[in-house]
Amino acid sequence: MIEITPQENLNALVHVGGSKSYTHRIFIAAALSKGPCSIKNALRSEDTDLTLKGLKSMGVEIAETPEEILVKGNGGQLKASKEIFLANSGTGMRLLTAVAALAEGKTVLTGNDRMKQRPISDLINGLNQMGIAVKSLEGTGCPPVEVNGSALQGGIVTLRGDTSSQYLSALLLISPFAKSRVLIKLVGDLVSKPYVDLTLEVMERLGVKVYRKGYKEFQIPGGQFYRSGDYYVEPDVSNAAYFWGAAAVAGGSVTVAGINTSSCQGDLKILHCLEKMGCRVINEKGGITVAREGFLQGIEVDMQNMPDVAPTLAVIAAFARGTTVIRNVSHLRVKECDRGEAVSSELRKMGIDAHFDGENLTVTGGTPRGAEIETYKDHRIAMSFSIAGLKTPGVKILDEACVIKSFPNYWQVFRSLYK
Repeated sequence: MIEITPQENLNALVHVGGSKSYTHRIFIAAALSKGPCSIKNALRSEDTDLTLKGLKSMGVEIAETPEEILVKGNGGQLKASKEIFLANSGTGMRLLTAVAALAEGKTVLTGNDRMKQRPISDLINGLNQMGIAVKSLEGTGCPPVEVNGSALQGGIVTLRGDTSSQYLSALLLISPFAKSRVLIKLVGDLVSKPYVDLTLEVMERLGVKVYRKGYKEFQIPGGQFYRSGDYYVEPDVSNAAYFWGAAAVAGGSVTVAGINTSSCQGDLKILHCLEKMGCRVINEKGGITVAREGFLQGIEVDMQNMPDVAPTLAVIAAFARGTTVIRNVSHLRVKECDRGEAVSSELRKMGIDAHFDGENLTVTGGTPRGAEIETYKDHRIAMSFSIAGLKTPGVKILDEACVIKSFPNYWQVFRSLYK
C-alpha cells in the first residue's frame, strides 16, 4: 500500500516510456520480418515482456540490451509452442493467438483466472474463416485457446469489432502471409478505432500494404513480408494522461516530454477533454503541457475510441463542478477488471456520486474524501486514483505494485511531480 501526499500548484517536466500498444505491435512485426531489427525506446513492462517471451517460445531470436531490443525476424517461419502463458495481457493473448496460426503444429495460449473470463470467440471465428483450426479449450469462448497452425489461406473474413479492436489488429498483422488476398469485412461499429490505425501505421512502416475503406473493409495482398530495419517507439500517451490529469486535479502545470499532436495514439484526445473542462493545453517542440488555474467543469464525452483513459477522466471529473458523462464505454467491462464498476465503486468510497450502467459512466463532482483504493489487480485503476491523492489527503493505493503491467517505474516518475 502507498499513501499519496497532497501537492498543489504543480510545476513539473516528466518523461514516460514507449507506447505499450506500439511496442506489442512492433515486436510482432519485427519477429515476422525478414532479417534483423533494432527497436529503441520500447516499453519494458510485464505485458510487453510476456509478448517477447511468447515470440521466443515460437523460435524468434531476441537479444536485449539497456539501449535496444534486437529481433532477428524469420519471415514468418515459426515453430509451435506447447504452452504460452500470458497472465492477464489481453493484447498479448489476442495478437499472439493470431501469430500462432503461422506456426506449423499445435500451440496452447493461456493466462490467469481473469484472462480466462475475457472473450476471444470473435477472433477464433475469424481465424477459422482463414483456414486455421482454433478452439477455446473450455468451451467458454475465452482462453485457454488451442491453435493448430498451418498454411494461411486467403479469402473473405467477416468479423465483429464491437467488443475489441484487437481481433482486427491480430488478423491484420498475419494477413500478409496468406497464400492469396485477405479481405476483412467488419460487421457493426468498431470500438477503439485508433488502435487499428496504430496497427496499420506499424505495418506501413515495415513495408506492408493494406487497402481500406474506412473502418468497414481491409484488403491485404498475400505473399508480403515485413521489412527489417531500425525502429523507434514513441512515448505512451495513455501513461502521459496520468500526469496531465495531475495538473488538472492539483493545479499548476505538467509537461510530458517527447509527445506531439501528430501521434496516431487515440488517447491523445483526452487533451480536448481537459480543455473543455477548463485546462490550457500547450503544444511545444519538446512536449505537451497541461495547465490549470481556475475551476474544472463537468463535460459529456464519447470515449468509445479511448477507453484506456476513461478511468483517468472519471477521477478528474470527481473534482469538477457539475456532472461528467462518459459515453459508449461498454468495453470497459472486459478489460483487466470491469473498469466501469471498479471506478464507480472506488469513487463512491471517496464520497462521490458515480454510476456505471454498462454503457455510460456518470460522475458528479464534489469534494472527495480519503479512502483506501482497491485496485482489482488493474494497473490503470491504481494510476488513475493516484492523482486524486494530490488533492485529497488520505488516499491510499492498495497493491500499488500492479503498475508493473504497463508502467514499472510509475511511482518513481510520479514522485517527480513533487517540488
